[in-house]
Amino acid sequence: MRLLLVEDEALLARRLRKGLQEEAFAVDHAATAHDARNLVQGTAYDLIILDLMLPDASGFELLIQWRAEGVAVPVLILTARDHLEDKLRGFEAGADDYLTKPFAFAELLARAHSLLRRRQAPPADVLTFGDVRLDRARREVQRDGRLLHLTPKELALLEYLMLHPGHVLDRLTLSEHVWDAGYDARSNVLDVIVGRLRRKLEESGGTQILHTVKGVGYVLRSAAQEAG
Repeated sequence: MRLLLVEDEALLARRLRKGLQEEAFAVDHAATAHDARNLVQGTAYDLIILDLMLPDASGFELLIQWRAEGVAVPVLILTARDHLEDKLRGFEAGADDYLTKPFAFAELLARAHSLLRRRQAPPADVLTFGDVRLDRARREVQRDGRLLHLTPKELALLEYLMLHPGHVLDRLTLSEHVWDAGYDARSNVLDVIVGRLRRKLEESGGTQILHTVKGVGYVLRSAAQEAG
């Protein structure tokens, strides 16, 4: 899942970005409303975490503009403004949730997962594909009851593939949702991660479910589907 963090406080932004990346999120950061606008115009985000007090504009104004332009990405406001009128104004502007500073990272993470689940149809805490089970809350993956030890990027890639089973996902789509803006789509990082994930899925005799579609991308399909 790819997130945009709009926060001008540098230390807090670094800590949040690091924490979210450790939870297998791809995170882009914008310190100004101007940079946030540019990023949203060119990237398909799954969630936006938005501070209200930005150096060049109000977060309220930015959110109102996004909603007027049809940007439907869930937005979690994260701010020190804790008055009721500010919260009401935030929801009226189009926010999906509102969290005040100071806050516990665990609560921010829980609210982010809640918004992401709400966006899925149907929402699911656990994803399954054949004998593969991914617990999104625990960030755990099992195959045939055996726990797989995946890196955050391997887990994020598998999660996105399991959200779109049977769909051939091209490299650009995968890179946009699993990596942040620093990823070089020309590199072979995606291929390396796919290779490692495939090996871990097939350890102990598991059948191949992660397939390469030459010249296109990757797809999660059962052996029966691949044969058909």
